[in-house]
Amino acid sequence: MATGLRERWRVKARRTIQERALDLFDERGFDAVTIEEIAAAAEVSPSSVYRYFGTKEGLLVADEFDTMSQEALDEILDVDDPVGSMIQIVRAYEQAPADAEPMSLRRIRYFFKEPSIRTAFCASLDRASQRIAPMMTGGHLTETQARVAANALVFGYFSALEQWYLDDGVRPVADYVAEGLEPLRPIWSVGGE
Repeated sequence: MATGLRERWRVKARRTIQERALDLFDERGFDAVTIEEIAAAAEVSPSSVYRYFGTKEGLLVADEFDTMSQEALDEILDVDDPVGSMIQIVRAYEQAPADAEPMSLRRIRYFFKEPSIRTAFCASLDRASQRIAPMMTGGHLTETQARVAANALVFGYFSALEQWYLDDGVRPVADYVAEGLEPLRPIWSVGGE
């Protein structure tokens, strides 16, 4: 029971830090804000910010996927339809209440406005791809094909987010993800033909 309470406190603290950081970045610009100022706004120590996020870029890039167990990842990613899984995940994020939203859509804009955040996000996507690729081996995909397919999936997601940003978010992010990843569906339907 204590572990569950501690975990809920940790999740709440991370969200609070991220929200205060976004408030400061929106107000003054990313480069003008220090970790110390973010910590003060979130009423935590700078060491807590570093412990949870590592870097200022990590404040915007970090999400639950980074710390998700393999079992949890297995539950959310259907390896027979990873495109459908990605779309469902994004739709769930968009429909989540603001205080429960794991990936604030407000953060996405910074992925494309700030070069250092873009670089950090690409590194995060690379780590995600490395976690997903082994799940896709077997069946009709070789290890090489699984690696390429996993990269196509996560970096296709990145490209869809970027188009959403370039279009000033005129449609829901999930619509962009669905449209952008649609050409990848045949990769996973080959085994069913």
